[in-house]
Amino acid sequence: MHGVPASGSYQVGRQRPASRFAPLAALLALGLSAAAVHADETDVFTQRYAHRLAVGTCGICHGAQGNSTQPKFPRLAGQNANYLVTQLKAFRDQARGDPDAISYMWGMARELDDKTISALAAYYATQKPVPVRRRDLALIARGKEIYEHGIESAGVPACNACHGPDAHGLADFPRLASQHAQYVLKQLASFQSNMRDVAVMHGIAQSLRESDMQAVAAFLQAQP
Repeated sequence: MHGVPASGSYQVGRQRPASRFAPLAALLALGLSAAAVHADETDVFTQRYAHRLAVGTCGICHGAQGNSTQPKFPRLAGQNANYLVTQLKAFRDQARGDPDAISYMWGMARELDDKTISALAAYYATQKPVPVRRRDLALIARGKEIYEHGIESAGVPACNACHGPDAHGLADFPRLASQHAQYVLKQLASFQSNMRDVAVMHGIAQSLRESDMQAVAAFLQAQP
């Protein structure tokens, strides 16, 4: 996978094709060490491998560009890279214990090294999410209210404090905009039961009624 093809042959009197090593030679000319050039070359191969993996393997469930059409599987397009790195490592290390993690992702992530994980995360972070058609406008409006203001009587904080005013995520908190409502509900249930052991989300999910979760999920799915 990491071999570089030799440059093509050429005939006398014809212009020689540009060498595939030209970019590396240019880096060496700038005074970079051979080790640094090799690292750059390795990163290129890792990126290409991650792209093939994302399209050919991960794409079966998540879509080639991360826009899953199956509500059971999350959309990854536009997701925060830091969050994806954390989750992929948790799958690999069998530290995330919700049912789909155990059934699918523990096995899928088992052989991923750190560089491939970072390259996969970078790939998905740069993909453009596809908008989802809005359905129940009243339910979406209720979800918007909860997302922006929380539920004071139940001690539920506003979701936008961590996930951003546009639900695109902040720092290491995930993007939730355009996520499948079914997937959001499934994860909230995992937080409630502590199958996904995230203390903050466990406390919040415990305070949400089923109707509240459905409203928030509908609102998030409708966001661009």
